[in-house]
Parts: sequence; C-alpha cells; structure tokens
Amino acid sequence: MDFRILMMSVAMAATAGAVWAKLPAAPADPVKAAEAKAKADEAAKKDAVLLGKSQDKAVANYRKNKGIRGPALKK
Repeated sequence: MDFRILMMSVAMAATAGAVWAKLPAAPADPVKAAEAKAKADEAAKKDAVLLGKSQDKAVANYRKNKGIRGPALKK
C-alpha cells in the first residue's frame, strides 16, 4: 500500500509541472505595443497625481486633528 501511495505521489508531482506551465506570450504588434505603453504611462501619471493629492489631503486632516502647525501646503 505504501508503494502505491508513493507512486501516485510521484505521478501527481510529475503532472503538476505540466498543468501549471505557462505558455510564452504571443509576439505583439509594435504599433499596438507602443500605444499600450503610452496609455499605461498616461495612466501612471494620472495615478501619481491622484496619489499626491490624496496624501496632501491626509496630511492636512492629520495636522488639523492633531493641532500641528507647520508650513502651508501647496495647492
């Protein structure tokens, strides 16, 4: 019985690699890749601006509630 369990474990381990293997990415069109990169860059810039605004708002709220006075924040 132990031999059968061992053999089944080995068989399952051998097939697990084939099941989880990833296929290589298909070659992309250079024009579409450039458009996607430009779109991603624009989204990253927009996200960075929104993050900065959110952080400034959080700092202002913290300072207001803790009574900390410091330099005025840029708007």
